[in-house]
Amino acid sequence: MDDTSDEGPLNLDLEMGLKNGCCIELPFEHQPETLEIQDAVKLLLQGLHEDVNRDGIKKTPFRVAKALREGTRGYKLKVKEYVQSALFPEAGLDEGVGQAGGVGGLVVVRDLDHYSYCESCLLPFHVRCHIGYVPSEQRVLGLSKFSRVADVFAKRLQEPQRLADDICSALQHWVKPSGVAVVLQCSHIHFPSLDLDSSSHDGFVKVLVSSGSGVFEDERSDLWGEFLSFLKFKGVKTQAEWCPSVRSKLLLEEDPEMVSAVVSILRSLGEDPSRKELVATPSRFLKWMMNFQNVNLEMKLNGFNSVNLNGEIREKKLHCELKMPFWSMCEHHLLPFYGVVHVGYYCAEGSNPIANSLVKSIVHFFGFKLQVQERMTRQIAETLSPLVGGDVIVVAEAGHTCMISRGIEKFGSSTATIAVLGQFCNDSSARAAFLDKIHN
Repeated sequence: MDDTSDEGPLNLDLEMGLKNGCCIELPFEHQPETLEIQDAVKLLLQGLHEDVNRDGIKKTPFRVAKALREGTRGYKLKVKEYVQSALFPEAGLDEGVGQAGGVGGLVVVRDLDHYSYCESCLLPFHVRCHIGYVPSEQRVLGLSKFSRVADVFAKRLQEPQRLADDICSALQHWVKPSGVAVVLQCSHIHFPSLDLDSSSHDGFVKVLVSSGSGVFEDERSDLWGEFLSFLKFKGVKTQAEWCPSVRSKLLLEEDPEMVSAVVSILRSLGEDPSRKELVATPSRFLKWMMNFQNVNLEMKLNGFNSVNLNGEIREKKLHCELKMPFWSMCEHHLLPFYGVVHVGYYCAEGSNPIANSLVKSIVHFFGFKLQVQERMTRQIAETLSPLVGGDVIVVAEAGHTCMISRGIEKFGSSTATIAVLGQFCNDSSARAAFLDKIHN
């Protein structure tokens, strides 16, 4: 059978459509942009020494293409289409009577959660958006449209200040209020650290940015103060550099084919790779990815003897290693996940527990790969088991950016996975004792 036969119905539909003079939109999986991104991702996976036909990542190129195109759909969206049909008359006050020359008082819409893709490194970041405005011309905007307008600009390659300015200026232009204020709280995952003792941050760079127009142009005004008084946060420390990739000291010998692949992705998303803010993006994205290439990190197992009590029965004591940070990359979507690992095992009375540095080394080894959290948790437990006499429990807790940066958009969610071996399999009191250590 001809290996192109499965394209017959598609080609026939296209031919009939062209004959009838109509424009047929190709299914998403057949669109040129999708195919180009898939080809680029396959090349990147090969650059990580991965087998692109392995079951776990066979469909990864398509999933990545779908996530990226969904996450940058804002280039094709128009603010006008959302706003024009949602401006409602509110003539309860004569023009000029209300606050700041508007038809009423300040309106505040808080806690609009969005995500955007960082233009510096192509990683997604979380945005919590707060908008205030003073209506004018005796009309107000439907509340749901504030989130719609924010999404138009969030679903593009962005950086926080420009995103705030874009949202503010669009609302000022299309709604024509007395003024608009926008505050964004943005969180960007740190670049992974190969330092086993790295625990000085919570895994995220956080910044606070604002933008104002009309009566909100002066951020020292009383009106700004009133707006900020409604926001339920105590402030976020702004860092000197927003994207961690800009500060990364990782030295990378660039593969021209991998760089070209990222350039191809940018172009397929509708961006101009020569735009000054994007010129270094391919290199920065590869800096992130190459942390997870399929290489061996030293686990320091050499010379370590597994537990051997020579048949002697001793009282065993629960020993715990808690809150060991890790970074990893989801092999299904090539998106980061970050969190902590807790390990518990029984240590015979009078014997020394295994070194903390060894446990951290094992966690790092299995974290710095293309991974799924369930597998990583099991691998850590299986590696530790012979070193501690077989009784081990491992809990991994992590936040996954694939949970915010795709259609599901579940902000604030986290995932816990558990692996148990030996006594912990059947002894619920042993598991409870360890879980109490974690929660307390």
